[in-house]
Amino acid sequence: MAKLNFQARSLSGRPEGPYRAVERADALVTQDFEGVDTLDKLFVHAVKRFSQASCLGTREVLSEEEDKQPNGKIFKKLVLGDYSWMTYEEVSQAVESFGSGLAALGQQPHNTIAIFCETRAEWMITAQACFRRNFPLVTMYATLGEDAVAYGLNQCGATHLITSTELLRTKLKVHKATDIAVSGLQHVIYAGSDEVCHADYPQSLAMHSMQEVMELGTKPENLSKEYERPTASDLAVVMYTSGSTGKPKGVKMQHNNLIAGMAGQCERIPGLGSQDTYIAYLPLAHVLELTAEISCVSYGCRLGYSSPHTLTDQSSKIKSGGKGDCSVLKPTLIAAVPEIMDRICKNVNGKLREMSVIQRTLFKVGYNYKLQKVSQGADSPVCNMLFFKRVNLLLGGCVRLMLSGGAPLSASTQRFMNVCFCPVAVGYGLTETCGAGTISEFSDYSTGRVGAPLICSEIKLRDWPEGGYTSQDKPHPRGEILIGGPNVAMGYYESEGEGENDNFWVDEAGQRWFCTGDVGEVHPDGCLQIVDRKKDLVKLQAGEYVSLGKVEAALKNSPLIDNICVYASSDQNYLISFVVPNQKQLTELAKKNGVEEEWEELCNHTKMEEEVLKVIKEIAVTSKMERFEVPQKIRLSSEAWTPETGLVTDAFKLKRKELKNHYIKDIERLYGAQ
Repeated sequence: MAKLNFQARSLSGRPEGPYRAVERADALVTQDFEGVDTLDKLFVHAVKRFSQASCLGTREVLSEEEDKQPNGKIFKKLVLGDYSWMTYEEVSQAVESFGSGLAALGQQPHNTIAIFCETRAEWMITAQACFRRNFPLVTMYATLGEDAVAYGLNQCGATHLITSTELLRTKLKVHKATDIAVSGLQHVIYAGSDEVCHADYPQSLAMHSMQEVMELGTKPENLSKEYERPTASDLAVVMYTSGSTGKPKGVKMQHNNLIAGMAGQCERIPGLGSQDTYIAYLPLAHVLELTAEISCVSYGCRLGYSSPHTLTDQSSKIKSGGKGDCSVLKPTLIAAVPEIMDRICKNVNGKLREMSVIQRTLFKVGYNYKLQKVSQGADSPVCNMLFFKRVNLLLGGCVRLMLSGGAPLSASTQRFMNVCFCPVAVGYGLTETCGAGTISEFSDYSTGRVGAPLICSEIKLRDWPEGGYTSQDKPHPRGEILIGGPNVAMGYYESEGEGENDNFWVDEAGQRWFCTGDVGEVHPDGCLQIVDRKKDLVKLQAGEYVSLGKVEAALKNSPLIDNICVYASSDQNYLISFVVPNQKQLTELAKKNGVEEEWEELCNHTKMEEEVLKVIKEIAVTSKMERFEVPQKIRLSSEAWTPETGLVTDAFKLKRKELKNHYIKDIERLYGAQ
């Protein structure tokens, strides 16, 4: 159970709430530092306190090498140097120069400016320049397809776009340049050292390197110009959601929305300060990463930039024998989506299976002993030294806290990370609530829960009788989760009157609310558990309701399954599923069954489909799933689902519509179409 100071209670005394953290039952928090009510003031406040401390760090790319695989494929590997750092004062100077340069290129206050770029120091410098000069920043995922980027640019009407040389080469290709120009763009500013051939782009589009814009900004005639700073109610960010359903939507966040959300988040991170190092590798266009980075900067932490391809020694772009970013940076704080934590667990478990029986048994004894200690709120330094020190080195050996967000974290993964690495807090929030909602206390080792409401938010449950969820449910009240507070965003960009803003409303007291579409239950200590999602609930032919997400979460616990999408057609009486199998595990299973094929043929082999289905049915029994919840037919996919394939979002949530279209022929086959 969470400690008393992290409990929440129902203000009305009724089971549906609203629930607030007990220490903020009287009034919700709107800011972390008194009088600091804009993102501009927040950064200025940090620069004053930590001016000469290291702020943003980047590893130098020394060289690129080609690594030929046994199957003939060639992978590019990077040879990386140490981190080089900019101090808080140096970052502030870069922010001033870049903002001045953008203004010299005609960017006006209150006019949107777009960023379509990977997570890197230049992204944060751009964001801070826009916050300082009151340019509302429109953010788009670096993995969005060309059509979605064009849609976002057209909708927001930005005249200036910040991107990278890499994305100019891959996503904003020359053949698309004419399409991009249609959106009203006049200037493209790019980060990165690669050459860009300006002649490849229409003459109407002015191309500039970020360095050139900074140099323009430092000219005395530009730097001396006065400019308008933002107010708390000015628009700060328009964040396009990754769009797990349909077209991406731009969420409008004011300065005061983000300031309130981060005040709530920071209060749950114990000891956050200048002794901390945060590794920044998640997409900055995701609200979890953006608020985590700004929060860390406001408390004087160091931010070292990374990417999922260079994060650990085993990452795909790190040369064999080379050091991943965690090994070099030695972070103390990591934010992760569950997909990343699942990969870490599978990586460690894979190494365990390669150990001798004696080593494995000893590890298991140590694991179970520490698990018992952890569940009692204690630690085991002896076990840490004997069993988990080497495991810890995977993430640099210094991580003291991890925060999981973006999607549900399985109980087994959460326990594993708590025992082998460090305490894990699980957060729940949405783009529409500036990432803030709840965060579990780091000393709360119960699994499956996402903690009590943050001190900036309150939560209500709304009955959903059709789905079978009401506030009168036993043992705990359940219902659709509504989040209220100053952190709730202002709606969707340019969608007034389209019905999309119906999920936002203001109550009689003037407080903003958002209806999440998630279903939760509130425990007696005021902590929330997410139990379902309205969109994931499908009715089968015989009238049974199936929660696709719940079935997927249970089946993903198998080491044989890397990813799974369960599909149900309402005119059928059984489920089917698409499975991305674990290559090592499936290959071993195939050998046991006398099947020796290449990877793609293996995934198309009927015998292997049958074997994986057997495993699924075994898990269903141990997980006590209902008969109608168990997929009866499957399709194995040889291709992993990454954001680049367009089948999952940047937070690795399934894009069900895209997956359905991708596997439409298989759906017809599995449902017996003639």
